[in-house]
Amino acid sequence: MPSERSPGQGGRTLAVAALQSAPVVGDPEATLRAFTEQVRDVAATFPFVRLLIAPELLLEAEPPFPRTATAREPSLIPGEATGRLGRLARETGLWLLPGTLYEAGEDGRVYNTAPVFSPDGEIAARYRKVFPRRPFEAAAEGSEFVVFDIPGAARIDLAICFDGHFPETYRQPAWRGPRPWSNPPSPRPGTAPRSRSSHGPTPSSTSCTRSTSTAPRPPGRGRAW
Repeated sequence: MPSERSPGQGGRTLAVAALQSAPVVGDPEATLRAFTEQVRDVAATFPFVRLLIAPELLLEAEPPFPRTATAREPSLIPGEATGRLGRLARETGLWLLPGTLYEAGEDGRVYNTAPVFSPDGEIAARYRKVFPRRPFEAAAEGSEFVVFDIPGAARIDLAICFDGHFPETYRQPAWRGPRPWSNPPSPRPGTAPRSRSSHGPTPSSTSCTRSTSTAPRPPGRGRAW
């Protein structure tokens, strides 16, 4: 995915891998093992890739929508789950956005949170979904938009699925200069056509380039675009 390139001029390029992967439903540990091997395969097969993104809530291994229960307790960030993901980022040398996790917040609420890991294994950014889809999502609302920098490549804005229906998701971070826009959605059965439309043209109005990773069946009806 190119970024910050002008016609006829040199520019910077950021290669992004958008992983379209389904969980082992009800088994977060098996899902994480499979995800780990997929990330390793991408790093080995496409060594030019710098950023890998995965679908929303992939590692939670939830049953198909509508949800009746989560497969595990919410994670602390940082905590055991993010420690393992950080080690994977360090091993592969990738910037890693592994979808989202249910985060146990310091205020006692549960958030749908996208952590970003740098190639040194550290948490470079953490974004809590600002616009959970009511009444289908019980997670609390996040309070701020988040951008992070990949040095020498791009400034990136984070959003999660239903966030993409709201212009402020793009407009506010764009004032801070991001060019690519990363959204790991998980379109659910019956919602994919609307999701496809909403995640498409709006970033272009703020001079952003979009990168999206969607969830396939069984948890979603993801489409790559």
